[in-house]
Parts: sequence; C-alpha cells; structure tokens
Amino acid sequence: NTLTVAGKGKVAMDKWVVRSSIFLLFIAMSLAFRFSLNPEGKHFDSLLTCQNNNNNNISSSSYLKERIVELANDPHTVDWMKKIRRQIHENPELAFEEFETSKLIRQQLDQMGIAYRWPVARTGVVATLGSGSSPFVALRADMDALPIQEMVEWEHKSKVDGKMHACGHDAHAAMLLGAARILKQLQDTLQGTVVLIFQPAEEQGQGGKDMIAEGVLDNVDAIFGLHTVHRYPTGVVASRPGEFLAGCGSFKAKIIGKGGHAAIPHDSIDPILAASTAVISLQNIVSREIDPLDSQVVSVAMIHGGTAFNVIPDSATVEGTFRAFSKKSFNALRERIKEVIEGQAAVHRCTCEVNFTGTEHPIIPPTVNDARIYEHVRRVSIDIVGEGNVELAPVFMGSEDFAFYLDKVPGSFLFLGMRNEKVGSIYHPHSPYYTIDEDVFPIGASIYAVVAHSYLSNSTRKLNSYD
Repeated sequence: NTLTVAGKGKVAMDKWVVRSSIFLLFIAMSLAFRFSLNPEGKHFDSLLTCQNNNNNNISSSSYLKERIVELANDPHTVDWMKKIRRQIHENPELAFEEFETSKLIRQQLDQMGIAYRWPVARTGVVATLGSGSSPFVALRADMDALPIQEMVEWEHKSKVDGKMHACGHDAHAAMLLGAARILKQLQDTLQGTVVLIFQPAEEQGQGGKDMIAEGVLDNVDAIFGLHTVHRYPTGVVASRPGEFLAGCGSFKAKIIGKGGHAAIPHDSIDPILAASTAVISLQNIVSREIDPLDSQVVSVAMIHGGTAFNVIPDSATVEGTFRAFSKKSFNALRERIKEVIEGQAAVHRCTCEVNFTGTEHPIIPPTVNDARIYEHVRRVSIDIVGEGNVELAPVFMGSEDFAFYLDKVPGSFLFLGMRNEKVGSIYHPHSPYYTIDEDVFPIGASIYAVVAHSYLSNSTRKLNSYD
C-alpha cells in the first residue's frame, strides 16, 4: 500500500512538472513575441503616444502657419500696415533722429499691449512678447531715412525737403509691426520669447552696433531680418547660406608734402603727384593681386587738394571704399590699402595719415548667414510663397549693418522682392524715384511671424527630446 501510494504521488508530481513547464514555456513565448514587436525601452502604448504627438505637432504647426498667413492677409491688417508705412514715409528722419518714427511705433505697441524698452541707442525700440523665458528669437527692422529729395509724385510724398525713405525702411518697420500684431493674437501658443528690434541708423552703419552694446541680444538664440529689393518680382524671396553681402569699409588718407609756387616745383614736395600715383596703384590691388574668384572692390571716390591753379598745396586728401565677402579677405584688403598709400607717399617724399575709422562711414563686416537658420527660413518661405518663388541669391557687393548681429548670434537675412512695373516699383535703393509695392506687406509680416513662431516651437521640441 505504501508503494502504491508513493507511486500515485510520483505520477501526480510528474504531471504537475509537465504542466508547469508548458505554462512557463507559453509565458516565455508570449514575452518573446511581445519584445519582437517592441524594441527595448519602447512600449507599444508609448509608441502610439509618440506617433500621435508627432502627428499633432505637424498638424498644429501647419494650422498655425495657415492661421498666421490668414491674419496677415486680413484686409484690416493690410490697410493698417499701409497706413503706418505711409505715416513714416511722409515724415522721414535721418540716422539717430527717428524720434517721431519711434513715437509712432511705441504708440502702436501700447495699443496692442506689447511691452517694450525705450530709448535704446538713442531712438531705438525693443519689444518682447511670449513667455518671457527661453528660447529667445529676435526679429529686426530698421527705420531711418536718407538725405535724398523725393521725386515721386504721390499722395504720401515726403513732407520734409531733402529727406526721403528711399531704401524701404518704412516698409520694414510696418511689416515688423504687422508681425507683432499677429503674434500678439497667438501669444498663448508661443513656446518662448520673441524680441522685436526697431533699429535706428542702419544707413550710417552704426545703429546695429549701438543696439548690441545696449544689450538687445542678451539671451537671444537666433535673429532674422529682411530687406525689400527691386531685383526680384513681388513675392519672390532670395537668400543664401554663408557669405551673402560684402563687408564694407571706408578709408581717408591725408598726404602731406610741402607747398610752393607751381612755376618752381623743385622747391616743393608735391602731394598732388603722390595722391595721383596712390590712386593708380590702389587699382592694381584687385586687378593684379587678388584671386579673380575672390570678389573684392577698391574704389577711390573723392580727391581734395589745392586752392589755386598755380599753387602746389601742402596736402591732398584721398577717400574711398573697399569691399570683400570673407573676413580674411576684408582684413587683408584693408592692410594692403594702407601699405600702398604709405608706399606711394614715401616714394614722392611725402608723409601720410591713413584712417579707417571714420564716424560717418564705420567699417561693416560681411553678412554671413548661419546655414541652419537659413534652412529654417527657406522652409518657412516655401510654405508661404511656394517653392517656385524661393531662389538661391548670388552674393551682393552691397552691405548691411545686420552683419553686426550675425557676428554675435546665428541668424539669417533675406531679400523680399517687390518689383512691379504697374506701380513703378522698379528703381534701385537710394534713388529719388524709389517706390514700394505695398502688396509685399502681408508676405513680409507672415515670414517674420512664422519664422519666429516655428523657431520657438522647434527649439522647445528639441529641448524636450533631450530631456
């Protein structure tokens, strides 16, 4: 009996072991199958959540872009931007004299409930909206006019003799205010802070430097700016990564000799002769010393010397400009100009003083777009105006003091086309016939606003992904 009972117990135990083994094997197979569907560290539910979040982000981003464009094209907003631009145009103010312009901008910001700091660099205005915390993205518009007599006959012609908005800064300020109005309506969706820079004295090449010195780029991660141009049709956007606009410098050389009667030149040391040979030699720098593929310019534009036809003067003055696209070439060109003038002065027994730091025309570095920010702006531009209206711009010999901002933080600058023969918008900047096609206003305001909004959203998502 004892053996029988023991045998029955052994059989029962064997059955339990077999059943347990089968159960454990089933669990192992289930886990293996589940793991094959879900990589380590990724659960099916979390994958679904991630995919849904990505889809929601894409959907939300597309909706916001469409909403910004819709707000920019609202007839009331378009008319409002035109009204502001025309007010600024009628009352042009030169560099660091933009008191009424800045007052108008502040009034509009007050009405929108947007906080700002003023005065910055004498007449500048810096506004902020959004969360007040990082990330920070800056948008810049200039607001000074030129000492030009306007020749365009229209209802809102300049009311100030000898002064005119002949470079589109009135339009830039109006479009940035338009972007401010749009972003204010979407403030709850801003995932960071937008800094709006209304800058004085771009034409003098000093405003950007002074604004930076007063801290407008503190905490700023990226910056964006634009300029209306007649080179491209209305609505066409053009820019390029890397070197875009040339650095610009000026020089003034005073060549000192010994005056005397022109009938007895051997008793004098002729600074006119030294200045003349210096001008010729300066032209040889680019033509004989510079790689033709490295575009550079040296131009002498002013010569002063003498008071009478038969008197050799004590001194003569030569002034001009030089330009290059890379900082290395720009600095090397500056040094070579100095060497050539000093050398020619010495050959003709004269002394000289060469100055590159004139307050009227300070040195402006090359405008170099950050490749990452450029690509962001390019994609935004395609979304707004279509891929067929976004072009890769060639390099331009013109310069912009936006370059000072790009020296400090990554950013991008673009051209916004506004060529329209029907409205006479065909003249180059600084022409007394310069005319703006106001149809570009909703485009410029949209680009400003979407660049800032999407940059903040993208930056926040990247920060969260790192967490």
